[in-house]
Amino acid sequence: RNGRYTERGIKEIDGYGAEAWCVEAEYAVRLEPHLDRVGVLMEPTTVVAKAWEQVERVGGRSWFEPRRVLVTGAGPIGLLAALLGTQRGLDVHVLDRVTEGPKPGLVRDLGATYHAKDTEQVVTAVCPDVVIEATGANEPVLAALTGTAPYGVVCLTGVSPAGRRMTVDAGAINREIVLQNDAVVGSVNANLRHYRQAADALAEADLSWLERVITRRVPLERATEAFTPQPDDVKVVVDL
Repeated sequence: RNGRYTERGIKEIDGYGAEAWCVEAEYAVRLEPHLDRVGVLMEPTTVVAKAWEQVERVGGRSWFEPRRVLVTGAGPIGLLAALLGTQRGLDVHVLDRVTEGPKPGLVRDLGATYHAKDTEQVVTAVCPDVVIEATGANEPVLAALTGTAPYGVVCLTGVSPAGRRMTVDAGAINREIVLQNDAVVGSVNANLRHYRQAADALAEADLSWLERVITRRVPLERATEAFTPQPDDVKVVVDL
């Protein structure tokens, strides 16, 4: 709360881009051995584990029985948010721009529905009880704020770049949130509890599906190639 925290690879402490490192034992969370090839998905899964926890805690302030979920963005965060939504037995919908490549199949194989249409059209059709926003793009964020069912909960996980301006009807957004008893919450920085939740979620997931989320691996000596996007990229991993 006071900003004086540290976080490996994020704030003031080096990350894990090394073949060997030390960590305090009480911060180590065990992954099931069969996840060794996909264990790198642990950290992004903690992000959505916390997001889902926030949604459920906010919703729990009153009667809350969500059925439909819309995830905006089918990158690693969005796909893992959809995974945790399907594990909760919810009707999950994922919105992204692409129509080709691995993303539509990854969504369908979760038992979720993939959409690549206009954002407002999809939000209106789905009328979600919960939105996990994972793009940070202006249009999906604004559509999420005003497009949920009554008592909807929107969790923003995408980070929007500064300087992108849109003209919005702030009064309409205010009326929608207040009169529908909606809630909007931002989420970042998972803690130890969320790492344990992520480990459980990955252990429950289909291993072959997790392996398909990692679409490209590059060796350490060619690490810079990981930052050049390829058309079918979802999660690119630098192999240490």
